[in-house]
Amino acid sequence: MRSLQSFSVRPALPPELSPLERLAMNLRWSWDEPTRDLFRWVDKDAWEAMRHDPVRLLGQVPRLRLDQLAADPGFLRYLQETEAGLHRYLTAPRWFQTRAETRRASPLRLVAYFSPEFGISEALPQYSGGLGVLAGDHLKASSDLGVPLVGVGLFYRSGYFSQQLTVDGMQQERFSELDPDALALTRCDGIRISVDLAGEPLQAQVWQADVGRVQLYLLDSDVDGNTPEGRAVTDRLYGGDTEHRIRQEILLGIGGVRALQALGLDPQVFHTNEGHAGFLGLERARQLVAGGLSFREAVEAVRPGSVFTTHTPVPAGIDRFPEELMERYFGSFATECGVTFDELMALGRRDDEPGETRFNMAVMGLRLAARRNGVAALHGAVSRVMFAGLWPDVPTEEVPIGSVTNGVHAPTWVSPEVDDLLTRRVVPEWDGAPAEDWARIEEVGDDELWRALQQGRERLVTFVRSHLRDSRLAQGFSASDVAWTNGVLDPTVFTVGFARRFATYKRATLLLSQPERLRALLFNTDRPVQMVFAGKAHPADHPGKAMIQRIQQFAIQHELRHRFIFLDDYDMAVARALYQGADIWLNTPRRPQEACGTSGMKAALNGALNCSILDGWWDECFDGRNGWAITSAEDEPDLDRRDRLEAESVFELLESQIVPLFYDRGAGGVPRGWVRRVKDAFASLGPQVTASRMVRDYVQEYYEPAAAATDVALADHAARARELAAWRSRVVAAWPGVKVAGVESDGGPAVLGEERHVAVAVDLGSLGPTDVAVQVLHGPVGAADEIPQPDVLTLTHLGIDDAGRARWEGQFRCAKAGRYGFTARVVPDHQDLATPVELGLVTWA
Repeated sequence: MRSLQSFSVRPALPPELSPLERLAMNLRWSWDEPTRDLFRWVDKDAWEAMRHDPVRLLGQVPRLRLDQLAADPGFLRYLQETEAGLHRYLTAPRWFQTRAETRRASPLRLVAYFSPEFGISEALPQYSGGLGVLAGDHLKASSDLGVPLVGVGLFYRSGYFSQQLTVDGMQQERFSELDPDALALTRCDGIRISVDLAGEPLQAQVWQADVGRVQLYLLDSDVDGNTPEGRAVTDRLYGGDTEHRIRQEILLGIGGVRALQALGLDPQVFHTNEGHAGFLGLERARQLVAGGLSFREAVEAVRPGSVFTTHTPVPAGIDRFPEELMERYFGSFATECGVTFDELMALGRRDDEPGETRFNMAVMGLRLAARRNGVAALHGAVSRVMFAGLWPDVPTEEVPIGSVTNGVHAPTWVSPEVDDLLTRRVVPEWDGAPAEDWARIEEVGDDELWRALQQGRERLVTFVRSHLRDSRLAQGFSASDVAWTNGVLDPTVFTVGFARRFATYKRATLLLSQPERLRALLFNTDRPVQMVFAGKAHPADHPGKAMIQRIQQFAIQHELRHRFIFLDDYDMAVARALYQGADIWLNTPRRPQEACGTSGMKAALNGALNCSILDGWWDECFDGRNGWAITSAEDEPDLDRRDRLEAESVFELLESQIVPLFYDRGAGGVPRGWVRRVKDAFASLGPQVTASRMVRDYVQEYYEPAAAATDVALADHAARARELAAWRSRVVAAWPGVKVAGVESDGGPAVLGEERHVAVAVDLGSLGPTDVAVQVLHGPVGAADEIPQPDVLTLTHLGIDDAGRARWEGQFRCAKAGRYGFTARVVPDHQDLATPVELGLVTWA
């Protein structure tokens, strides 16, 4: 019999236990161990059965147990202490507040952080993988630091899929309906926004999740008044076809801006986490046009407060929408903005891709943001090459895309044992501590550190056994059929971890290319190895699914199933167990296709050593002592040969260096050499890989400059933005007339440290001297007289010469011996440009 209506019934707690609900509804419990201990005390078995979800837990605890707790003085005392801890956390000044008080008043009032997914906890399954978990860690670290920030996303009624494997190892997707009333979410009463979807109005309600001090707002289209197709816009994460995707992204970007306004929030800074929410820039511009600005003026007013972070190093990973689809959904929108549809489309097109007619979301995001970044130093460099065509006259190294290397939220991912050790022996506030504090890891005894690592491995073994058993039982196997799972893995054996999205470039099956060599590693009598794999493939990624099937078919072989494991239904709980228990974290992407790869950071904070291709974050953080670098054969055009060469490097490292070092035991059975490397890893990586470092970088290098710039741009009815738009149009039109007429300099060899005078004459056409800057780029030159890393000197304007040309002069110092050179150029110059090469206009001598 089917219910006519269904709804959630929340538990009625005894008055003495009412703080439990408040604690459960703030997702700080997902990283605060005392709060998690409190819920374990309520009912340890139910806590595990509810997969660490306190909202579900409180709905399942029998009334008798609640009454017992209400009468337990010890529990009530701990409850009061935990609630007081939350109150202090929410109200006490933190890094951002104390920094503003002791140094200077920050111009930053509020950041809106937009992302299509947020990985806060496995109890709120609104994430698919790295992008979402990064977004969740960003919110958590912002909360810990007291940064004024809110998150904006979508609430997916089915979330991302749960993964099951068939008997032959093929991934099967299972979607289950989520009830927002049964999650740590609160409906924002009275808030409902509307967007236009090709002539169909779509309404959405807003849910609020409290992530410590930060609010996350999730838009939900499953509301009365929408058509069935409209209600399905937020049905699942990364589901449906291209049209479904554009409908979701319109709701996220345009609807997200409108939701913030309906909530009474006025962010200065809009941070777009990848291009999925990019339409927010168009909506902000449209509203300014409605307020009286032209579209060009509105764009100049939007740019200063926009931060765009790209997460993909490959063009195929970027959303692109066909022109006819864009016209259906944005034809009338362009009219509202006072521009033609072609002018609107131009924001998402590249002039260096003449045959490409699709609208590129990353290109629009880059054009509508004054500040842009990749997510690792190498990824920033790759992005500058990838998008160099947007700034055609600018040297690749100067393309205005910087980088902020990702970080991970340490309290979410670090094991209790390692946390306790670092708190006692390094510094109590070790998350975000400077390098000099992390250096105290040297004072930790080898045996003490080794025991903490062993406890993580022991817990991983217990977790894997339980997970495999439950998974097999759910597939219909009998208890006797799964009895073997009680003996899988060995808590004393060297353990390799590998867990991530199964995309082909990540090459999860690289070790299977030499199966006999792999078997020899696994079953070495004196130095055995065990491996645990986990991960999902996108439902439409059939090659990724085939990789999972190949690994699972290898894993279920009778003689291997105790040593080589694939864990299905990968989520944050599975990931946490792996990070905390692995000895080596294996990462085998094809360089440079890994944007960052934060899983290795989480493992490193738990004392696991990384063995990785020098890609993503590892390229900048590997120092030769804190892990191992797999040799990359990226110059090899034959991918099969490249994979064989790189697999050979992995095996060589494992066989000759990594495994022997782990089993080289001294007194007391402690592998001193291994622990030495773990200490080196903690000391060098600890200050670098945390999300607190990442968010501080964003605040100081991106958010605060953006906040100050947007305040200036929007003041006095956007007077500065309107002036900048007029200036930009005038300079772009006049730039063909700008020529370097002559360069004069001292002749002959120079002495090291000597200053050399340079004078540059410029024909400005219709522009004036204040419209441009003239620069000299100087430094050591290479074999072809190129200057690979020039210093930039801006010259001083000295007036007009007898020929009517503007003249600039200055001196640069010859800082290095050997071949030295310089060149000169002219660039546009305006006080409100984020960078001199922003317009992509450069005239070279």
